[in-house]
Amino acid sequence: MTRPTVDARVKTTLPNPVRPAFERGERDDAVIVNIGPSHPATHGTIQVIAALDGEKVQRVDVHCGYLHRGFEKECEDHTWHNLIPYVDRLNYCSGLINDFAYCEAVETLMDVEITPRCRYLRTLLSEYSRIADHLTCVAASLMELGAMTAFLYLVMIRDYIYEHLADLTGARVTYTYGRIGGLARDLPVGWLKRLGEILDQYEVFVGRIHGLMDRNRIFIDRTRNIGVISTADAINWGFTGPILRSTGAAIDLRKDAPYLAYGELDFDVPVGIKGDNYDRYYVRMREMDESVYMIRQLIDLLPEGPINVDDRRCTLPEKRLVYTEIESLINHFKLIMDGPDVPAGEVYAAHEAPNGELGFYLVSTGGGTPYKFHVRSPSFVHMGGVQRLLEGYQLADIIPTFGSVNMIGGECDR
Repeated sequence: MTRPTVDARVKTTLPNPVRPAFERGERDDAVIVNIGPSHPATHGTIQVIAALDGEKVQRVDVHCGYLHRGFEKECEDHTWHNLIPYVDRLNYCSGLINDFAYCEAVETLMDVEITPRCRYLRTLLSEYSRIADHLTCVAASLMELGAMTAFLYLVMIRDYIYEHLADLTGARVTYTYGRIGGLARDLPVGWLKRLGEILDQYEVFVGRIHGLMDRNRIFIDRTRNIGVISTADAINWGFTGPILRSTGAAIDLRKDAPYLAYGELDFDVPVGIKGDNYDRYYVRMREMDESVYMIRQLIDLLPEGPINVDDRRCTLPEKRLVYTEIESLINHFKLIMDGPDVPAGEVYAAHEAPNGELGFYLVSTGGGTPYKFHVRSPSFVHMGGVQRLLEGYQLADIIPTFGSVNMIGGECDR
């Protein structure tokens, strides 16, 4: 029996033909260029395929699949406690907010209410992390426009914050400081005093940035009316955080759905006008000022007391007791080896991260490991619509616009 031959001239129809990145239109003289993933401004994890007509960007296709850690599936194979170091690495510029949002989701499933001191400390450290994250974003964006002096001012303050957080957590970037039911440790002696000194230095340095940049002709020409998006389009694409607020929409989970101690604080939600690169810069600068204002309030409101709940289902016993009591030794062993026994159920908990809504959707079937773990990370959502900010502008505008989005590669990992 001979195999039938296929005539190469016969055209076959595929059920789902593969669509090329760019289909030829009436004109076929567009130049296709690849920006990234090896480009330093795309963080090594993003590929921007751009069709150019001269220097004008006609169309953009953005690929964010160059980081392969399998974050969500990996989390489903470890205990609830062991996930905290993984969560840190979603956004390495503000790992504390990742910790606290995840811990709140698990605490909701377990019906655990954290102590007052822990609640205020989590709020304070969340705003401190927001400052560090915004400093990183603004500094990098200005550097990519050639403003090296402004970059050095901002990174100097960020480095003070990193060293200060290292004194508290023992780590410079990935802190692993949150705990289900509390925090890893309390504030060391003199930590709040140093916090006040850093905030004073922040106000001096950021004042210099406003003087250097806000009315700088080059900066304004490179940012105003560039990367414009309307409120309706931003909402349709699922944008949150500074990108959405830069369009004039005062949408912020800290105001709209208060959590931790935000309902007790006095603060404003800064918004922009046009939704362009300049507005995104200015919203972040104003948000840092509001964070400083909130931190000063929280220092005055911070109560004394324990930082962890007295609940053996999730809180590790003191080391002193582990070494001297068999009950505490068994409790410690079970929490480490089997994980906290989280009741069956599902939950979604969201915090206002520096880049937007950071949400954790968890499903538990009862036991020490999650059945389903999903994160609604803002950078992943923003990459789905970032082409809306790039098309129609100049090739040179891609990098500053991309920087204004503040994409974090760890959040795009799936």
